[in-house]
Amino acid sequence: MSLQFRLATAADLPEIVRLLADDHLGGGRERHTDPLPPEYGIAFAGLQRIGAEVILALNDAGAIIGCLQLLILPGLGSLGKQRAQIEAVRIESSLRGKGLGSDLIRHAVARAKEKGCKMVQLTSDNSRQGAHRLYERLGFKASHVGMKLYLE
Repeated sequence: MSLQFRLATAADLPEIVRLLADDHLGGGRERHTDPLPPEYGIAFAGLQRIGAEVILALNDAGAIIGCLQLLILPGLGSLGKQRAQIEAVRIESSLRGKGLGSDLIRHAVARAKEKGCKMVQLTSDNSRQGAHRLYERLGFKASHVGMKLYLE
């Protein structure tokens, strides 16, 4: 299967949320309903306002089978080095393990480089061991400790 990539539009939100809900973590925290909760549209508009991209992976028939968020972050450290943050990486569960996630990440890394980023970073839940192996194969290093403080 060859992949095509394109930027998401608000019309793609039902398929994006379907992918986000299609795993052991997302199944408990996402709400893939018809209609979608309005929070998804608000969040998507916020991503667009800050220039973030939601990149979609399409199969040969043009169906959405993967997605991720790519945010470009300015920084003062390292002489003002701009970095990219990859989040919410998903490949349709029935297609995982076929190299499609690698293709999607490589595409996002190339976009980050085009935008002048000198580094790409991501975080991944501790339970996503398969994803960790994928990221390591692509050259990512577990170089920092990530922490979260939930405010809800």
